[in-house]
Amino acid sequence: MDKTGLPVSQDLFLEAGVHIGTRIKTNDMKKFIFKKRDDGLYILDLMKTAERIMAATKLLSKYPPNEILVVASRVYSGNAAMKFSKLTGVPVLQGRFVPGTTTNLSSKQFQEPKLIFVCDPKGEREAIMESAKNGVPVIALCDTDNETKFVDLIIPINNKGRRSLALLFYIMSREILLSQGVIKSYKDFKYDVSFFEKLEETEQAKEEIEEGQEPAQETSQETKEEAKAETSEKGETTEREKKTESEKEIKGGEKEKKEEGQTKKAKGKKKKEEGQNE
Repeated sequence: MDKTGLPVSQDLFLEAGVHIGTRIKTNDMKKFIFKKRDDGLYILDLMKTAERIMAATKLLSKYPPNEILVVASRVYSGNAAMKFSKLTGVPVLQGRFVPGTTTNLSSKQFQEPKLIFVCDPKGEREAIMESAKNGVPVIALCDTDNETKFVDLIIPINNKGRRSLALLFYIMSREILLSQGVIKSYKDFKYDVSFFEKLEETEQAKEEIEEGQEPAQETSQETKEEAKAETSEKGETTEREKKTESEKEIKGGEKEKKEEGQTKKAKGKKKKEEGQNE
């Protein structure tokens, strides 16, 4: 544990972008947000993140590894989670969560975990819903744009970044192995963050790369829509401004013509009066 109370140095947290949220803030995540940056991104409170990570590892340590299930639908979360699984023995379900995995006894993929750990409440909503039906507690990695219904323990974190997820599973692996007695101290943990960050070549990763969905540029659909809306709004504003300027110019021209006509009329009237006086 670092002197600041964080499980690793603050610099390491910051470098991994653990605190970087999205441009969307849900009511559920308000209490975990530290501030909003000038570029519109919400920043998570690092101390709260660290506290929740440690609380989660403490809870995970109370269960035998085979009674836990980590659900990781994204490439980055699945990659780091598999490294975590190899070290701790905790099962990981990578890719799409098939409906009925924890409720349908006749399913080939049926599992009966006592604790569920989800990496993305949006992509893994079905896993959360089935856990709620079964009365199974849920730990979830939640970004600023997530809703937390049926989540028992929220870990506020950047749940999309490769480095952020690698650091999380690095910390969790180290803490769980320590609690299991596999290592006696942090010095005995021979793996670094890069081990969890290194992207293994999987079929899912290949598919995403072939489709042009490079994980390094993963962006939530809401953020894309928001950016699109902002661009559209700016375009509409520009058009309105141009229209207003054109209207002003037309009105200005009409006013000048009217004033010019009135001036000519006044001059003609004056000349007429002068002629009559002569």
